[in-house]
Amino acid sequence: MPVLPLEPFVFPEHLFNDFGEEASAPARWWVLQTRPRLEKSLSRRLLHSRVSFFLPLYEKRWRAQGRWVCSHNPLFSGYLFLYGDSDSRLAALQTNLVMLCLPVVDQRELWSDLRRVHQMIVSGAPLMPEDRLQVGDPVEIASGPLVGMEGKILRRGSKLRFFVEVNLLQRGVSVDIDSSMLRPISVLQGNGDLLHRR
Repeated sequence: MPVLPLEPFVFPEHLFNDFGEEASAPARWWVLQTRPRLEKSLSRRLLHSRVSFFLPLYEKRWRAQGRWVCSHNPLFSGYLFLYGDSDSRLAALQTNLVMLCLPVVDQRELWSDLRRVHQMIVSGAPLMPEDRLQVGDPVEIASGPLVGMEGKILRRGSKLRFFVEVNLLQRGVSVDIDSSMLRPISVLQGNGDLLHRR
């Protein structure tokens, strides 16, 4: 049983509809670096103020005094993603829970990265944060609840893990995957030749 129930981690629920569908002209993504362990406090304040945000969470389980306990922790410790105008950003900064606001040059790329992370969360698959990006083969999931998603492969021990990355943070999210569910993606080499990655 969770220590605390899962709180809203995305607001509004349809935040990851097609890119630009939500947008009014001044709205944009902002990456907020929070004070240590205050990501959820900031998300509660933004929810109360009806400011759009995404705080990716994963379920962590452990045994304590002979029983299983779980909590929902941020996938990207210390970060929350806000979507809004300059007034929304200012409201977040005025909470005194934010240390830094990182600029997002490529809005579409961040939205795409976050949308894939959101899709992994709502699939219900057990996730794990990845602090450092690894060099891996690009793949596409061919079957299951994440079909069509593109990412890279990590090997951890004898298990394969599929991961997607948030390039701006140089961090990612991974999930255990069976190799039979994957197919390689063809990529172009620097000389323009087609390379089939396996």
